[in-house]
Amino acid sequence: MATTDVSTDQQAAEASVAQSVRDYYGKVLASSADLKTTACCTDVAPPPHIAAALAEVHDEVMERFYGCGSPIPPALEGATVLDLGSGSGRDVYVLSQLVGPTGRVIGVDMTEEQLAVARRHQDWHAERFGHANTDFRHGYIEDLAGAGIPDASVDVVVSNCVVNLSPDKPRVLSEIFRVLKPGGELYFSDIFSDRRLPASLLDDPVLVGECLAGALYTEDFRRALERVGCPDARTLAASPVTISDPDIEVKIGFATFTSRTIRAFKLPLEDRCEDYGQVAVYHGTIAEHPHAFDLDDHHRLHTGKPALVCGNTVDMLAATRYAAHFTVTGDKSQHFGLFPCTPAEGAAAPGLGAAPGCC
Repeated sequence: MATTDVSTDQQAAEASVAQSVRDYYGKVLASSADLKTTACCTDVAPPPHIAAALAEVHDEVMERFYGCGSPIPPALEGATVLDLGSGSGRDVYVLSQLVGPTGRVIGVDMTEEQLAVARRHQDWHAERFGHANTDFRHGYIEDLAGAGIPDASVDVVVSNCVVNLSPDKPRVLSEIFRVLKPGGELYFSDIFSDRRLPASLLDDPVLVGECLAGALYTEDFRRALERVGCPDARTLAASPVTISDPDIEVKIGFATFTSRTIRAFKLPLEDRCEDYGQVAVYHGTIAEHPHAFDLDDHHRLHTGKPALVCGNTVDMLAATRYAAHFTVTGDKSQHFGLFPCTPAEGAAAPGLGAAPGCC
């Protein structure tokens, strides 16, 4: 009986959080100007090709967008992309242009008001882009099967400041790695905290809606990824979150928050960066990155320049959709010990860019 009670209480708590998120994004916020912190928005200028794609998105879709980064990786032509918590559809419509007519973009969101905005402009965008390749589904990111997403059916999963809103993050990650194809990529931006936050904060709808109460503790995120078979996630960028609202500062100012962009692959990687004497050369053939490719915050591969890399990095480059853009020399027949590699100073929290698990 006790187990049933705990389960029932947990389900009730999760339902309460979900309802709070629906109300905040569906009814409380009229536009991004209503946000009280910088957690769910970004003032970082997007890359030129993303900026150009954004210029083609309908004004209403842009006005109802909330996000903490630009979680859109390169080399997407022809890919099937899944956007978790797609909201008004901004990133879906950007991705629609990048995957092109042979690609497909699926947006999943639990907020009917946001989905209504996204769906209202599907025909408008299809006419503007010259192709119709978007699909918006009502559902929960903890249950992608319920939204009709099959196993191993997606090349790339993106998410923009949404995973923190889930009351069951391990289940979200499990679902992501279920739907990804082998070699598929999770590429997302979200809010991370430097500690575990009190569960009582989830009762505050503003703290939840502002992406703070559910922020991912870096080490718990690392452990959850390991449990779904991903021991090496890479941090691409990190920036501090500013809390300017005095009431929010009083409630949660004891913790430090950062907005991070992370990539992780569905690959059989090792839990440490191992040295096999392998070398990678980038061809400069990704259109938006002619001179260098940034795998993470401490791996910039310059066009034409051989780079000694660890075994995990080789797999990320050679066993994914990036393979055509690199030449890799060497195999894993001879081992030389741990790979001597560390992230850029101050760029990543332990576990999300520092050894173990990331070269």
